[in-house]
Amino acid sequence: MTVALVTGGNRGLGLASARALAKNGMCVLLAARNADSADKEAHALRAEGLDVIGVQLDVTSHAGIAAAVETITRRPGRLDVLVNNAGILPEAADADEHGFANPALFELTFHTNVFGVVAVTEAFLPLLGQSPMGRIVNVSSTMGSLSDQENPDSPYYDTVVPGYQASKAALNSITISLAKRLAGSTIKVTSVCPGFVQTDLTSISRSQGPLTADEAARVVVHAATLPDDATSGTFVDQQGVVAW
Repeated sequence: MTVALVTGGNRGLGLASARALAKNGMCVLLAARNADSADKEAHALRAEGLDVIGVQLDVTSHAGIAAAVETITRRPGRLDVLVNNAGILPEAADADEHGFANPALFELTFHTNVFGVVAVTEAFLPLLGQSPMGRIVNVSSTMGSLSDQENPDSPYYDTVVPGYQASKAALNSITISLAKRLAGSTIKVTSVCPGFVQTDLTSISRSQGPLTADEAARVVVHAATLPDDATSGTFVDQQGVVAW
């Protein structure tokens, strides 16, 4: 039995990824900040015949992360795949004018998108290290690509959300560093860009995203099921490798 943990799994891409991984034969631990939300969505997926368990996990709470590790260590007692999906983009709803950025929102974004990933990954590495095929999937974005940000031909060139873009660039750097640190182990680390998805991340993505969450989840499943001879420390989307 392969066990996968998906953070931010109660909606959008996280929920779609939980469903897709479960359909791929995995036991999925659907994690959400609110226990009721996690249990509600897990119950709905079980009604579809899928093996899904709700887990309370706030990636910004060290105590909450420790409690989740303890819970998962007891049941199911193993972890093979970690999908660091939980992420926020509060700048999208910021109507105030700034010379460059809102420092408070910058800090808030990094707290979830970067520090939360580091804390969760560090806490679950002992369990992942016991797996014969540990996989870590960091849900990033092309908007975190430095190459894309400076490319005038990019469809995202005129999009400036510095806190979010910097957080995803930092996440990509974490992927590289983590892959180096885990070289020689069975764990493989991948940054994935799911694309412009119809989710609640922003009001624009809800109405204009060309990809459904289910379509976007395919790249998560791909990274979660990499073969043993695959390269670790890469950045990919649906079409292949993305430039850092």
